[in-house]
Amino acid sequence: VQLQASGGGLVQAGGSLRLSCATSGTRFRPTVMGWYRQPPGKQRELVAEITVGDRITYADSVKGRFTISRDSPKNIVNLQMNNLKPEDTAVYYCHAAFLREDSWGEGTLVTVSS
Repeated sequence: VQLQASGGGLVQAGGSLRLSCATSGTRFRPTVMGWYRQPPGKQRELVAEITVGDRITYADSVKGRFTISRDSPKNIVNLQMNNLKPEDTAVYYCHAAFLREDSWGEGTLVTVSS
């Protein structure tokens, strides 16, 4: 299974970015898809995830600013990030959980300048 993420980049504080991630190499639907991030010098943390039943979880730090959505037939997950803050700067990783394995994307860098 491969995960291909896109949409990272450099943005000023208060701006917006949209991340997308698509799965390939499998005919199975992930039970959960989501995004994690790893800020410089810190551990990887959950940003948002959405289950096959559309149950959504957000990190407290992004509630009200980020929106996760899922195109289930295409196994695509999107993360709309609004009102970005410098503390959102991190490498963002797409994640997909299947019944028997977890898959991770390579990561896309999001840099928010103050």
